[in-house]
Amino acid sequence: MAGLYDIAVRTIDGREGTLAPYRGKVLLIVNTASKCGLTPQYEGLAALHQAYRAQGFEILGFPSNDFRGQEPGEDAEIAAFCQIIYTVDFPLFSKVAVTGPAKHPLYEALIEAAPATTSTSGDSLRSRLIKHGIEVNAPPEIQWNFEKFVIGRDGKPVGRFAPDTLPQDQHLIATIEQALRA
Repeated sequence: MAGLYDIAVRTIDGREGTLAPYRGKVLLIVNTASKCGLTPQYEGLAALHQAYRAQGFEILGFPSNDFRGQEPGEDAEIAAFCQIIYTVDFPLFSKVAVTGPAKHPLYEALIEAAPATTSTSGDSLRSRLIKHGIEVNAPPEIQWNFEKFVIGRDGKPVGRFAPDTLPQDQHLIATIEQALRA
């Protein structure tokens, strides 16, 4: 995925930049939401970040309001929520679109480079959402909040995990650990 580190992003506190400061690190890029049934994953993500940070691992959170309005707040509200409720200390970025015509270039690049999602749960989130009458994006698009991309030190995806893959999932952890060893 050429150019990952050149993609323009804005931190949650409004600073413009790119992903260049993360070059050479293993990344877990995740689209987040504060009012989703999967929001408690923030706790596991924070723990995962603490466990592997010293080895060159970073989680990059990109809040998104694309799925049933589950991230309605402004950036300052989102940052406060993540810090106060979940003690999140990994980098958060300004709210972006991860699907549709306004899709952020980072998510365009991620989806193109890693079109297939791994689901580690028996009953897929996709089928559960459909059973509840919720329209779900067709692959390869982002399915829901908390979809995860593991990026190797070379800037290329080494795994893409379904939203209901928990941060403590052994397959996700094994993918991160393998990328850290590479």
